[in-house]
Amino acid sequence: MVKTIGIVTSGGDAPGMNAAIRAVTRVAACRDVQMLGFERGWDGLLSNCYRKLTPRNVGGIIQTGGTILHTLRCPAFEQPQSIEVAAETLRQNNVDALVVIGGDGSFRGALELSKRSGVPMIGIPATIDNDVYGTDETIGFDTAVNTAVGAIDKIRDTAISHERIFIVEVMGRKRGFLALEVGICVGAEVILIPEKPLDTCDVIKIMEASSKKGKRAGIIVAAEGFGDSSKLTQEMQKQTSSEVRLSIVGYSQRGGSPTARSRLLASLFAEKAVNLICEGKGNLVVGLQNGVISSLDMEKSARGSKPLDLRLLQVAEMLSV
Repeated sequence: MVKTIGIVTSGGDAPGMNAAIRAVTRVAACRDVQMLGFERGWDGLLSNCYRKLTPRNVGGIIQTGGTILHTLRCPAFEQPQSIEVAAETLRQNNVDALVVIGGDGSFRGALELSKRSGVPMIGIPATIDNDVYGTDETIGFDTAVNTAVGAIDKIRDTAISHERIFIVEVMGRKRGFLALEVGICVGAEVILIPEKPLDTCDVIKIMEASSKKGKRAGIIVAAEGFGDSSKLTQEMQKQTSSEVRLSIVGYSQRGGSPTARSRLLASLFAEKAVNLICEGKGNLVVGLQNGVISSLDMEKSARGSKPLDLRLLQVAEMLSV
């Protein structure tokens, strides 16, 4: 019988993490299960730093960004001796299962901890990158898209007023899910992603073609991992007659109040996670697959690479004529 569940938020923060903490805690309370929230990611398991979570002390956080448990990068957790310390923390506190809210890197760490401790892990995917294999959408992605779209809508007003080209850099060091969806939603002339790189000459040709169609302003959405946005801006400024400016949306995409969509996913993922634990299951990642809340083997999710629908680039191209 499950008596105690631990929870940790690991890696980069994402809007909706607090909603997930709240939901896990309240669903667990309905099952008469105690919740322990380990603070500052994996570091909380190394230092045995935690707080007891109750339905009352997680009240009022569904609408807040960030994570009340805090999170940080923990390179020490990559060492075998540190994982053993974390395993001992779980044993000392009689933790029957651990819910890990984060991305694929967090899930890889959870797998190693499960091997050392024997404690089952359940992953809840929360990252604005939307790159977790096995789920169509992650907690926080919808919020990040809306944050970037709101910023770029304002930038377009200036682009049109001054007849300029703006290169807008959004997050996405390794994958282009965020840039692609944002680019379509703001009507970008060009979308630059790591999965399908374009060189400066290609970008210039596209923008010159847009100019010949009568467009006097333009938006280029670039994932940060596609290349050097500053260099592209400088090269385009030299090689075209247009004024070219760079705007970096930055960390605002990771913060702010989560959208209704992010809150809903957090709540449904959390309910599924607690149910799986109470059913005696573990080492699974909860996800959304074809509109259904389901689960996937954690090893498969952590090691898999989520495909990006590159056909959407063609859709974006047609919509930018």
